[in-house]
Amino acid sequence: MIALIQRVGAARVEVDGETTGAIESGLLALVAVRPGDGEPQAERLLERLLGYRVFADAEGRMNRSLADTGGGLLLVSQFTLAADTRKGMRPGFSTAAAPAEAERWFNRLVELAKNRHARVEIGRFGAHMQVHLVNDGPVTFWLEAH
Repeated sequence: MIALIQRVGAARVEVDGETTGAIESGLLALVAVRPGDGEPQAERLLERLLGYRVFADAEGRMNRSLADTGGGLLLVSQFTLAADTRKGMRPGFSTAAAPAEAERWFNRLVELAKNRHARVEIGRFGAHMQVHLVNDGPVTFWLEAH
């Protein structure tokens, strides 16, 4: 599994003009599932999402995690993160999980997150979404769970 995380002051997802998920301060995580991903990858990615230290401590250092701050977590499926972009001028998607497999493991990640963190919001799997965010910093990281 792959996640592109952004520390945000606020973020929301809309589908057809309806807000499906919104958070104030926290993390926006764009998530892709790769072929062969499963429970271990979902568990590890969630561990990293909740524990990755990207929030400032009293000295202004990135030394606090989402679990420490209690901020929101907005999970948004985005299969394009798993694209093969190594050659040519068009991405290939054989490196992304098939839709049914991706939905299964994305939903499992959401379930795990909701069991371990109080403030979890989501987009809508497979929908054309409008993602609005205020990137705080900007702070953006690429996380992988093998």
